[in-house]
Amino acid sequence: MNRGFDVLVIGGGNAGLCAAMTAQRGGASVLLLESSPEVFRGGNSRHTRDIRYMHERGNAYATGPYLEEEFWDDLLRVTGGETTEPLARLTIRESANLDEWMAAHGVRWQRPLKGTLHLARTNLFFLGGGKAMVNAYYDTARRLGVQIAYEAEVRRLDVCDGAFRSAVVAHGGVSHEVRSKCVVVASGGFEANIPWLRKYWGDAADNFVIRGTKYNQGLMLEQLLEHGGKPVGNPREFHAVAVDARAPKFDGGIVTRLDSVPFGIVVNREARRFYDEGE
Repeated sequence: MNRGFDVLVIGGGNAGLCAAMTAQRGGASVLLLESSPEVFRGGNSRHTRDIRYMHERGNAYATGPYLEEEFWDDLLRVTGGETTEPLARLTIRESANLDEWMAAHGVRWQRPLKGTLHLARTNLFFLGGGKAMVNAYYDTARRLGVQIAYEAEVRRLDVCDGAFRSAVVAHGGVSHEVRSKCVVVASGGFEANIPWLRKYWGDAADNFVIRGTKYNQGLMLEQLLEHGGKPVGNPREFHAVAVDARAPKFDGGIVTRLDSVPFGIVVNREARRFYDEGE
C-alpha cells in the first residue's frame, strides 16, 4: 500500500467504483480504499434498487420513453425548484447511455413484471438489487486490475497549496502513507454521524433511524471542508421516509421502509397532517 499510484479512490460505493474502473481502463494504476469490511462493502449503493435515466424509446427493460423535459419536471418537483439547471440537465442528458455502460461493467437488469404496478417506464431495476450491482462492479474492477483494500480508513489528507499529496490510512493495525498523482473522494456524506446531525437537528437526531450504512461518518467531507472545500446545499435538508419502528438503528435497508400507514395518521409538530398515509 505504501507504493505510489496514479489514482487513489477513497470510497467503495457506486461512485468510487465507477471512477476506479474508468481510470484503470484509461491506463492508470488505481488503489481503491473501502473503510468497511468486505461483507458490508458498497456503502449505500448496497441498498438501492434502480436507476432513473433518460431514454427516447422503450426496450426490453423500460416499458416506454422518458425524455429530458419530463425528467427535468420530475426533478423540479422533488427538489421544490432548488436545483442548478445547467448541471441537472447535463446529468440528465449524460444518463442516456447509462444502461449500456453499466451492463458493459457487469450489471444485469430486471425485466418488467407483467400485470403488476411498477416504475419500469422511468427506472431500470437491478437484477438482484443493489448488492448484485456492487458485486458486479467489484468483480469487474478486479479483472481490470484495480487494487482494493477493505477496512482501510483514511484518517488524514495531506494537501499543500490546494494540491493533494498523500493520504494517511489505517489498515491492518498499521498506519500507511499512500501517495498518488490524484485523488477521488467518493466516501459518502455524514448520514450515520449522529453527533454531526445533532448540530443541525438538535436532540431529535438521537432518534433518527439510518437505513443506510453506518460507515458514512463524513470524515473525508470534514477534511475537505477544513482544506477550503466549498459547501453547497442546505445541511438541514435530507431525504427521509417513514421507517418501521422495529428497524435496526443502522443498515436496515429498503425493507424497513413503510409505504403505507393503514392504522394511523401522520402529523407534524403542529399536529397537522402532511402526508397521504394510503400511498
